[in-house]
Amino acid sequence: MEHCKPMDDETSWDIVSRIVEWLDSKTDLPPSTVELLRVLKIGEEYGEVAEAVHGVMGSNPRKGVSHTQDDIVRELFDVILTAMVAVVTMRPDAKKAFGAHLSSAADRLLSS
Repeated sequence: MEHCKPMDDETSWDIVSRIVEWLDSKTDLPPSTVELLRVLKIGEEYGEVAEAVHGVMGSNPRKGVSHTQDDIVRELFDVILTAMVAVVTMRPDAKKAFGAHLSSAADRLLSS
């Protein structure tokens, strides 16, 4: 994929949709398998977050402090992006569906 520069009016969801289109063009797997693998990829990315947290805490005596807070944030961004890819794969109306979900969650959380 060429370097993906967002257009002025392009949202994050639009960019993710373009990424999904590109990914879809590179696979011959059945759609149900693609969906499953993209959901499972979230777990892989979460594992990288956990590794970065351990690296910040220096919890592995063999490695010591091997990561920074910025590493954790970058890995969390990868989790978010990977989840967005999975959702767009499963729901072409992901942007609208997430907006409704976010509003509902905000109503529940902020009204407590």
